Amino acid sequence: MIKVGIVGGTGYTGVELIRLLLGHGGVELTAVTSRKEAGMPVAEMFPSLRGFVDLAFSDPESSDLNRCDLVFFATPNGIAMQQARSLLDAGVRVIDLAADFRISDVQEWEKWYGMSHASPELVAQAVYGLPEVNAEAIRSARLVANPGCYPTAVQLGFLPLIKAGVIELDSLIADCKSGVSGAGRKAEVHTLFPEAGDNFKAYGVSGHRHLPEIRQGLSRVAGQSVGLTFVPHLTPLIRGIHATLYARLKSDVDLQGLYEQHYKEAACVDVLPKGSHPETRSVRGANVCRMAVHRPQAGDTVVVLSVIDNLVKGAAGQAIQNMNLMFGLPESQGLRQVPLLP
Repeated sequence: MIKVGIVGGTGYTGVELIRLLLGHGGVELTAVTSRKEAGMPVAEMFPSLRGFVDLAFSDPESSDLNRCDLVFFATPNGIAMQQARSLLDAGVRVIDLAADFRISDVQEWEKWYGMSHASPELVAQAVYGLPEVNAEAIRSARLVANPGCYPTAVQLGFLPLIKAGVIELDSLIADCKSGVSGAGRKAEVHTLFPEAGDNFKAYGVSGHRHLPEIRQGLSRVAGQSVGLTFVPHLTPLIRGIHATLYARLKSDVDLQGLYEQHYKEAACVDVLPKGSHPETRSVRGANVCRMAVHRPQAGDTVVVLSVIDNLVKGAAGQAIQNMNLMFGLPESQGLRQVPLLP
């Protein structure tokens, strides 16, 4: 059994990690930490877990995380970079669900996240945890930077086109919509029900912190820099991301065949039949990215529709997918849940 700890278990990604790990079969959950809620039974905060977990939240200072095989950080940005070093030195492997190790250029990270990086020497050691791109590196990684939710949906959607070299790389567009859980469990006015319900708006048009992460990932695959316009939107959904992606074709190609061939071995990507329109509800609670590719009016524009659950394939589920790779388990172990409907 893999002994696992979770640092920061009171947020949406934290409880989603617990839910998925409890059904994994190869994991022993040994600690869930929270400074503020130390001593409170986990199932008291999250009644959905009653009868499934007997742990109480523990203070991270008193939790013996060094005895774990792996520790997940489900914490806000800026926490893992302060605590990961001691765990790594103790031989514990780490997966950070926040952004501390995602961007290889530390100065670029500091610009977008507004703080000094506490462990810049670890950034070069971190493996970017998008399994559909970096599976082999993840298997031997000690520190994995779990991708953001928007970057997951966007990169998976564009990836086959870029690898095949069939699109212009200077004018990519990612028009993305997210449910309010993507903002986390903290109380903020813009995510209050009277503010977010029955409403739809764009935000971060001048620049969103996921933009450099997406550009970095796409540029690595392309072998050159890419031009990307990324516009996120907040929708009155609890879960879900819908990414509508646009690119200009520079050569004729069987798009459906390209996508089906590229993802034929992917455990957590589902290419839908030609002409399909994936829905966010089709992935709710599941670690899968569903996508469809279109060529409107047989023109030179390709449109990719990519949907994920931002808390699962966009966060906790992908982290477990990475854990499976790191410990030599089947990639989708514990991640075969049927999506929830309605």
